[in-house]
Amino acid sequence: MKAPWLTYCFLFLNCYSTIAQPPSSNTTVDLSTTWSNNKSLPNSFTYFDVDKTTVRVILFRGPLDEPLIGVMGEVLYTPTPRFACGFYCNGNCTSFLFAVFIVKREFDGGSFYPQVVWSANRDHPVSDGAILNLTTTGELVLQDVDGSTVWTTNTTGKSVTGLNLTDDGNLVLFDINNSTVWQSFDNPTDCLVLGQALISGQQLIPSVSSTNWTAQKDLFSLQVIPNQGLFAYVGSNPPQEYFSINISFYNSNDKGIGKSNVTFLNGSLSIFIFSQMYADKEIAIPQASSAQYMKLMPDGHLRVFEWLQDDWLVVADLFTEENGLNVCDYPMACGRYGICSGNQQCSCLVSSSSRLEYFRAENDRQPNLGCSEITPLACNATQDQVFIQIENVSYFLSLPNMESYFRSLPNMESVDVETCKQACANNCLCKAALFGYYYSDSSGDCVLLSEVLTMINFDVDRTNPTNSSAFLKVQNVRPTPLVLYGPFSPSSSKSRSTLGVIVASSIASVVFLLGTIGFVIYLIRKRRWATQMEEEYIDESLEMPTRFSYEELKPATENFNKKLGEGGFGAVYEGNLEDGSKIAVKCLQGLGQVNKSFLAEVKSIGSIHHVNLVRLRGFCAWKSQRFLVYEFMCNGSLDRWIYHGDRKHVLEWKCRKKIILDVAKGLAYLHEECRQKIIHLDIKPQNILLDSDFNAKVSDFGLSKLIDRDQTHVMTTMRGTPGYMAPEWLSLVITEKVDVYSFGIVLLKMLCGRKIFDRSQPKESWHLLAVLQKCWEQGMLVNMVDEYSEDMQTHATEVVEMIKVASWCLQCDFTKRPSMSTVVKVLEGTTKVDSSLDYNFTNPRLQHKPVEHEKDITQLMASAISGPR
Repeated sequence: MKAPWLTYCFLFLNCYSTIAQPPSSNTTVDLSTTWSNNKSLPNSFTYFDVDKTTVRVILFRGPLDEPLIGVMGEVLYTPTPRFACGFYCNGNCTSFLFAVFIVKREFDGGSFYPQVVWSANRDHPVSDGAILNLTTTGELVLQDVDGSTVWTTNTTGKSVTGLNLTDDGNLVLFDINNSTVWQSFDNPTDCLVLGQALISGQQLIPSVSSTNWTAQKDLFSLQVIPNQGLFAYVGSNPPQEYFSINISFYNSNDKGIGKSNVTFLNGSLSIFIFSQMYADKEIAIPQASSAQYMKLMPDGHLRVFEWLQDDWLVVADLFTEENGLNVCDYPMACGRYGICSGNQQCSCLVSSSSRLEYFRAENDRQPNLGCSEITPLACNATQDQVFIQIENVSYFLSLPNMESYFRSLPNMESVDVETCKQACANNCLCKAALFGYYYSDSSGDCVLLSEVLTMINFDVDRTNPTNSSAFLKVQNVRPTPLVLYGPFSPSSSKSRSTLGVIVASSIASVVFLLGTIGFVIYLIRKRRWATQMEEEYIDESLEMPTRFSYEELKPATENFNKKLGEGGFGAVYEGNLEDGSKIAVKCLQGLGQVNKSFLAEVKSIGSIHHVNLVRLRGFCAWKSQRFLVYEFMCNGSLDRWIYHGDRKHVLEWKCRKKIILDVAKGLAYLHEECRQKIIHLDIKPQNILLDSDFNAKVSDFGLSKLIDRDQTHVMTTMRGTPGYMAPEWLSLVITEKVDVYSFGIVLLKMLCGRKIFDRSQPKESWHLLAVLQKCWEQGMLVNMVDEYSEDMQTHATEVVEMIKVASWCLQCDFTKRPSMSTVVKVLEGTTKVDSSLDYNFTNPRLQHKPVEHEKDITQLMASAISGPR
C-alpha cells in the first residue's frame, strides 16, 4: 500500500511546484483565468478517512521545506502545513466553499487534513461544476452551476492585474504597482491566522456548527471598537458584551480617535493604536511550533488551534478564567432557560418557592443544550402570566462586577422590585427581569430581557456582589383544585366519616373521569367537523389563488431541504415547479386550524397584483399544516446588499434610487389602490426582495392589517420589528403612516450604508437617528452619505436631497408625514419635500420620566412575532 501512496504524494508536490512560488518570484495568476469546480482540476483529492473531505486546489503557498527521502525511498520527515485556496467540501460533498485552507500532507500513508480559515461563500455554498473567474476587468467572480453570481470582489475598474495567495494565507488582488486592491484579510469570517489583524468595522462571526458553515449572525460576534478595545457580543437588540479587553484609559484628546486593531501574533493577541502596542493589554498564547489559527466557535469560545501530534489540537482558550470568564460566564454555557453552577453543571431554572416546573430540558442526556418553556408565553393571555423568582443568580458576566454590568445595559435605576416586575409584565416581549440591590434594601437597578440565556448560580466558590435575583415570566396553566365537601353529621363517628369521604371521593372521581372522556370525544369530533368545514370552505373559495397539493410541494422543495430563511411564523424553502418556475414556500407553524378570517386575509392578499409586490402564487392546506407559495426572488433580501461588511456588492446610486422608488410604489398601492386598505406593519430590508434585475418587491404580509377604505385609523396589538416601529405604536391606535415611518428608516439605512444601531461606531454615533439630528443641526447632512461607495459620494448632492425625504417620513407627529403616493411624486420629481421639517427625532416617550425606560425596553426586545424572511 505504501508505493501507490508515495507516487500519489510525489505527483501532488510536482503539481504544486508549477503553481506556487515564493513571493519574490512574482508568480501570479493573470487576468482572464477560469477554474471549474470539478475533478478535472489538476489538484483534486478526496480523502475518505477524514469525513470524505474533498479539496480542489487552485493556489498553494507556504514554507518550501521538502520531505527528506531515505535511500529506500522512505520519507524520513514531512513538511509543515501550508496554505492553499480552492474548492472545499466535507461529508457528502453536494456543496462547496471557495476557501483558503491550511493543508497538511502525511507521506507515510497518513491523511490530508485541511482546515478552512476563510471562505467567500459560506452562506451560499456552490455545486459541483461551479465557475470561479478572474475576469478581464479585474474582478474575481464565483458563479454557481446555474450561472447565478454567488460572490464577487466587486473590483471592476480598479486596475487589478493579478491574483496571489501569500505565504501567510492572504488571498490578494493587486494592481500594476503591486498595491493591494482587495484582500481576504479585510473580509474575515470566523478565523484569524498568524499575522492577521481584526480592525474596527470588521467582525468574526461563528458558523452554526462544525458541519453547517452558515454564519450564525444572530448569536455571537467578535469585533474591535475604535479607541475602546476588543469586545465579544451576544446577539440581542442592542448587542450585549460578554467579554472585553478594554483600553478606555487611552487619552484620545492627544491624537484624536485611535485607529485600533487586534493582531494575532506568534505568542499573543495584542491591541494596537496608531501602531503602538499596549503590552499590558494582550492575551498570551503558546508560541507556535507549527501552523496556528484562531477561531470564534459556535459556543462563543475563542480558541487557538495548532497542528501537533498529527492533528489539530486546542492550545489556548482565550476567554477562560485567566482572562476574565469562568465556564458558566458564557451566554450559552447551559443554553436558554438553563442555570449553570460549579464546573458547568447545567439544569433547568426552577423556582425556589414553587413546586411547579415551567421548563424542561431540550435533551436529558445533554443538559448543556438548554431548556424550553413547557407552556410558551402568550401575549393574548397575560392574565394567566406570573413571575417565578430565582434567587442568588445573575446573567452571564461581561464586566468584573455585577454593578458595572447592570449599568452597561439599558435599565431602570433606583426602582423597587414591584416596579421592575410591572415594567416587564406590561411589555409582551419581556421574558424576564433582573433586579439587583445597589442603593438600599428596597431599591436597585432593573434590567429587562427579551430572551433568557444561561443564568449563573452563585455557589460556595463565588459570591453575589449585588444581591441580584431573576424574575421569570411564565404562563400559569395550573388547574383549579377540585375540593369536595360531603354532608357529614357532626355526631357521626370518626371511622364512619372517613368511610363517607372515601366513598364520596371515589364516586366523584369516576364521574369526573367519565366526564373528561366524554369531553375529549366531543373535542375530537368537533375538530374533525371543523376541519371538514374548513376544507369545504377552501374548496368553495373560487377566487382564492392556486391550491397546491402537499404531494406537489414535497418533491418541488426536495422534501423541504433547501431552507432560505426562518422566523416566528415558520421556515421558507426554495423549490421548483414542474413547469420549471422557481418558488419560495413558507411553512406556517403554530397557527392551528385555518379559520375563515385567516382565509379571507389570504384571499385579499392573493388577489392583489402589482409589479412591486411579491406575488402569492398559491397555498396548500394539508391536515393541520398550511403553506404559502410565493414567486422566487433570486437576489434575496435587501439587507444583504446595503450594510458595509455584510453586503455582497456595493449598490450604485442609480440602483438604490430604483429600489427606493419600487418600494414606495408598492406601499402606495397597498395604502391607496386596493379594495381594502392594507397596512403592512413590518417594512424592513429583510422584507424587501430583489429579482435578477434588482427590481424591488415588498414581501411578507404575515403581520399586515386590512381595514376598510373609509377608516382613518385602527386599534391593534403591538406588532412589527423594534427599530422600525413608529412612536404612535405606544397608543396602539395606528394608521398607514406607521408604514411611512418604517419606509423612512429603510431609506435612511440605504443612503447611509449602516444599521440603525451600530456599536462599531464611536459611542456618540451608535444611533443613526441621533447622527441624523446632529448632522442637520451642524448643516452637514453630506456626512451621512455612504462613505464606502465612491458612486454615492459622487452623487452626494442628490443623496442629501433623498435624506430629506427620509426625514419627512420620520416625523414623530404622524400627521406631518407624507402619504406614500406623495413620496412617489417626490421621487419622480413632480413634488417637493416639505420645508418645515422637525429634525428632533427624540421619541416623545422620553419627554417625561415615568416612561423614560420604555425606550430601552423597546431596544432590548428582539422581534418575536416577525415572520420568516
